[in-house]
Amino acid sequence: AILKMASPNGGDDFESSLLSFENLDRASPDLWPEQLPGVAEFAASYKNPITNSPPKWMAELESEDIEMLKELGSLTTANLMEKVKGLQNLAYQLGLEESREMTRGKFLNILERPKK
Repeated sequence: AILKMASPNGGDDFESSLLSFENLDRASPDLWPEQLPGVAEFAASYKNPITNSPPKWMAELESEDIEMLKELGSLTTANLMEKVKGLQNLAYQLGLEESREMTRGKFLNILERPKK
């Protein structure tokens, strides 16, 4: 890319000092790292629809997992947000229960290591 700017006084030396012969090549991963890891690999696999094999991430899914994905994919935005709120509440309740059980274990001295 050649950068050329007009000089305020019309001097040719000033113009030549502003020239840039730098070549910006996107082939270097060090200069242009992938902003979202995995996107290039996904795009490459998506461009080739000829392959009949499922993607790598689907190979480990069971039928229950696929059904869950279909169910979540069919939800409206409001329903999906409600589902997320429910999961957050469940995680909070589990955290409280775990805290109670850890406190209980502490009082019962079942978490102590045997003394040598």
